[in-house]
Amino acid sequence: MLDMDLLKAFVSVVDAGGFTRAGERVHRTQSTVSQQIRRLEDQIGHQLLVRDARGVTPTAEGERLLGYARRILALGAEAQAALSGAALVVRLGIPHDFALVALTQVIADFARARPGVRLAVECGLGCDIAAAFARGDLDIALVKREPASGPALAVWPERLVWVTGRDVTMDLDTVPLVAFRQGCVYRNRAVHALEKAGRAWRIAYECPSLIGIDAALAGGLGVAVLSTLSLYRRQSNLRVLSEAELWPPIPPTELALRVADPACAAIRDLAALVTGFCDREAICTAAA
Repeated sequence: MLDMDLLKAFVSVVDAGGFTRAGERVHRTQSTVSQQIRRLEDQIGHQLLVRDARGVTPTAEGERLLGYARRILALGAEAQAALSGAALVVRLGIPHDFALVALTQVIADFARARPGVRLAVECGLGCDIAAAFARGDLDIALVKREPASGPALAVWPERLVWVTGRDVTMDLDTVPLVAFRQGCVYRNRAVHALEKAGRAWRIAYECPSLIGIDAALAGGLGVAVLSTLSLYRRQSNLRVLSEAELWPPIPPTELALRVADPACAAIRDLAALVTGFCDREAICTAAA
């Protein structure tokens, strides 16, 4: 019989790309994780991992075991939850600037249909959601990021636009930026676009929440870079600025759905619902 703890250590090393980061995920020291891998290799009778300058990669036998290990761990978690009577916890991270009300309704419908699943939802900036997923704190993460910057279950392109209040006229000498805090991909895009165009800028209003960003824009405090996906359901008080008004073009970003391995049936079902919702939003945005 294969030891579940050893399989968990093996999967963690592969996913983290090294023993130290894997130890942080499973709350073990690097030496303990190394010992667990050696014990698993003794049980299997094959070397499973190779260390090189790039990190740790699985051997051919390790690749073959990896798929089985993920499935065994996922089934083990489901069985434990079912037999203990405890709710299976699914941890979801979503950005607060993407169709939050409508997406939350989809999540709530899922929770009502699956009383044996307890949802733990984190809503925040895309960079924070991505960091939480990388730490292993989330099972599903919907993140804003640079295009093609890593694996994902599904991706949707994000067209970015300059936005201000509907009735606001702007002094163009020094652009007052309304922005999320440092680390936000939209903020980085805005700064790079202005500097490339030779435009002076300053941070006029910084806020971690979309409510604050919308209020600052409507009040005439400046301009912001937002995605058309996030504007689709809430643009009544905002106005999109055009290149004809001397606003530089902004390269697109992407919305990516990431799912942790191993993924139980509940995680896969919720990820499928989120994927379907994002597909519909992308279609509606393109048609608007």
